[in-house]
Amino acid sequence: MKKIITICGPTGIGKTGFAIFLARAFNGEIIGADAMQIYKHMDIGTAKPDASERAQVPHHIVDFLDPAQDFDAGQYVQMADQVVNALGQKNRIPIVAGGTGLYIRALLYGLFRSQPVCQATLAELTKTLENKGSPYLHQQLASCDPAAAQRIHPNDGFRITRALEVFLTTGIPISRRQTQHSFTHPRYRSLTLGLYMDRHDLYDRINQRVDMMMAQGLFSEVQNLVKKGYDLNLKPMQSIGYRHMGWVINRDLDLDTAVSLLKRDTRRYAKRQFTWFRKEPDIVWINPSQTDRAVTLVKDFLTST
Repeated sequence: MKKIITICGPTGIGKTGFAIFLARAFNGEIIGADAMQIYKHMDIGTAKPDASERAQVPHHIVDFLDPAQDFDAGQYVQMADQVVNALGQKNRIPIVAGGTGLYIRALLYGLFRSQPVCQATLAELTKTLENKGSPYLHQQLASCDPAAAQRIHPNDGFRITRALEVFLTTGIPISRRQTQHSFTHPRYRSLTLGLYMDRHDLYDRINQRVDMMMAQGLFSEVQNLVKKGYDLNLKPMQSIGYRHMGWVINRDLDLDTAVSLLKRDTRRYAKRQFTWFRKEPDIVWINPSQTDRAVTLVKDFLTST
């Protein structure tokens, strides 16, 4: 079974720098595991590795997809598998790094869902979402899958429609399928390092990073995306940061209020990421400052049989 290094953790904690450090120390290349950094033209709000970072170490599955195109965890696994195989032929260490828990889980353990999404059902749910709103669909989800409804926010239309599509297509609640998803047959041998730090320190980092994104031109980035023809209702344009700037463009909020909500929502997202990763098996938790410990862990892992 092929060995890989996996680095996960919440937004803003320093996964990119940590991954670059290990990649340079161990002749590695980085495979992104971030559902937003895949999109072209969306650089500032996704905290995508910049040109200097990508010049230090090759990055894969980053900055390649048009924001209007669909992409899912199944496609991610196919691409990541190809990169892992190619790196193995070059004797390079694959270092998977990102905060999208579903991508990482799918890569390491496979997808719990065996059949493809029913596009007709999804289209009908999306139409209902547009006409009646996410709280209406959330009530439907609460009736058929209370456990999923409890985890998913009533305003998270994307996850609500996906959960309802699974139930309507298969007759099985998505929460049950996720619970039954087995971790007993991993697809790779992975040393999975979960980055953590004091919550207050992380929240300070997040607030500072939002200020830096605004200074770098996040609002202009979203304005330019709109000028290019990307609708604010597109899935990636509804992500954290982009939807907040969209509210300003639509004059639903003033900029100061939108920035304040962006900081709050990013902190909440980080908390949800922590909750997800703490449920994953075999994660070794480490502070980003513990680089010596990380080097020792990786050395031991790579030399183990």
